[in-house]
Amino acid sequence: MLRGNYTARIDEKGRLKIPTHFRRKIEEAYNSNEVYVTSLTGESVQIYPLKEWETIERKLALLPTNEAARNIYVMGTGFWGQESEIDNQGRVLIHPLLRRKAETYGDVAVLGSLTYLNVWNLDRIERFLAENPFTEEHGAVLARLGI
Repeated sequence: MLRGNYTARIDEKGRLKIPTHFRRKIEEAYNSNEVYVTSLTGESVQIYPLKEWETIERKLALLPTNEAARNIYVMGTGFWGQESEIDNQGRVLIHPLLRRKAETYGDVAVLGSLTYLNVWNLDRIERFLAENPFTEEHGAVLARLGI
């Protein structure tokens, strides 16, 4: 599981230095440095271990090819997405289109989101959290799971 938040830096070439803790967890769990770097909306960057992304693709393939939700999801994540590898120095390249849209330059927040990493512009994540507080309705959903 990928959890917590680490501040990291995206260099001038658009490479994110994956925090060591996360890199170690990915290597241990997946025995691979292959990742899929994408986003649905461009608001933030998601970095999936490739094996996790392939699980999502298998589920999407179960839907009919004319299913709008499937097509919009595939189109969005495909437009922003690129297969990549974490290099020997722990860096992964973020596509320039996605980097610009997500405003991910310099220091960023890298959040563990259970099965993937979510990379945010620091100001944007603080604004998002302030505008989207945890509500009683959210609590009710999680209570059904005993959380």
